[in-house]
Amino acid sequence: MRLGFIGGTCKNLKIGVLPKMMIVVFFGVLVSSSVFAQNPTEIIRKAEDKLQGNSNFAEISMTIVRPDWSREMTMKSWSKGTDLSLILVTSPARDKGTAFLKRSKEMWNWQASIERVIKLPPSMMMQSWMGSDFTNDDLVKESSTINDYNHKMLSDSTIDGRICYQIELIPKEDAPVVWGKLLLWIDKADYIQMMSKMYDEDGYLVNTMRGYDIKEIGGRTLPTKLEMIPADEEGHKTVIEYKSMEFDIDIADEFFSIQNMKRVR
Repeated sequence: MRLGFIGGTCKNLKIGVLPKMMIVVFFGVLVSSSVFAQNPTEIIRKAEDKLQGNSNFAEISMTIVRPDWSREMTMKSWSKGTDLSLILVTSPARDKGTAFLKRSKEMWNWQASIERVIKLPPSMMMQSWMGSDFTNDDLVKESSTINDYNHKMLSDSTIDGRICYQIELIPKEDAPVVWGKLLLWIDKADYIQMMSKMYDEDGYLVNTMRGYDIKEIGGRTLPTKLEMIPADEEGHKTVIEYKSMEFDIDIADEFFSIQNMKRVR
């Protein structure tokens, strides 16, 4: 603080003006801090960083539920940053060894049963992943919720007793996305993504994803169960459960290669 300023330049100010100015500045700082803290892009970034870390490994089960049947598969998943990911199906026997690789905006599928690599075009991102209610894009995240969408803060909501930021995501022009709009609910206390809704380009709700069973896994507090429910198919849902997770593991970029996708176990 420059004390000479008060005794010099401000000496002609009326009594009470300076305190009033200080109050205005004080509340201005509070407002600007509040706006910064609630910046929707930063909130989404914090939620994604918490779920992903710099890198991670997970063992996962997926249960596909239909009105007359259900089917379960297990997987291993590796990721590094937002550009590299690899998913390996470990059961059932007929799907064992099937793998999916993402490098930046490109995605490949290794079909172990016929020993064939297929490069998936952007037009296939909306297709069902392994017959589930998740799309290819949901699992490997070809699009980026940070870079490919504009973010807008909506009113707060409460989900399962947790006060959440509600954020609207509208795709940027020419962005390589499959959704016309996303709504996210992110817990204020722990930056947990509690729910998301996916809409098509005409504004119709397609899927709702909810997070459940919040507990510590891999040293972080996260939902260990995700449930994807399609809007127009009664009795359909897909449940992903995280059995174990490790974060910030040492993993080289070379791990995420087409050659390794064929032999990873």
